[in-house]
Amino acid sequence: MAKSTKRDGYHHGDLRAGLVEATRALVEEKGPDRFSVSDACRVAGVSTAAPYRHFRDKEEMLRAVALEGMLRNRDGFAAASEIHPLGSLDAIAAMGMAYIAFAQAEPGVFRLMFGLTREHDKDPELMEQGRANYGILLQHMAARMGKEEVDDDVAKRAFPLWTFVHGLSFLLIDDKVSAMELDLDIAQVVRANTRRLLAD
Repeated sequence: MAKSTKRDGYHHGDLRAGLVEATRALVEEKGPDRFSVSDACRVAGVSTAAPYRHFRDKEEMLRAVALEGMLRNRDGFAAASEIHPLGSLDAIAAMGMAYIAFAQAEPGVFRLMFGLTREHDKDPELMEQGRANYGILLQHMAARMGKEEVDDDVAKRAFPLWTFVHGLSFLLIDDKVSAMELDLDIAQVVRANTRRLLAD
């Protein structure tokens, strides 16, 4: 009798989720450039034909991982900021720390989100999710500036806050900060720079 595998227990919706999770795990282990569809099938315990019920190719599987990563990142923003007053230093600094925490927890997915998705303009769903994520910061900045809507001034004030935590995230996951042998309290660094950027 043939040995049973995970594929015997998969329902239609579970198959897609299982393949996305297998892909995510491999992205973290090997990086997106060294991931293969056959690897994902092996990890998920399904046949090599199974992915094509849901995905055209490897790129679509990676896209699904990037999109779900963006959703988790957004949830992290919301959870970190909603316990503080809208537009407060505490809320905006907490968002920055949530951004960095996501990068450190899922460095492979974080890199994928900003590597694979260079052509966001050709993917309406990724564009919409990216705007939703960034929109949380914009809402806080608008509230801080006493504006009911996000305008160009709000966007210009918010942009340096994102570039700061984005750059710091890559320095941390690329192990550049520890290589400098600096004794840094990242939370203090984020709060101090957030305060400075909000005061500009």
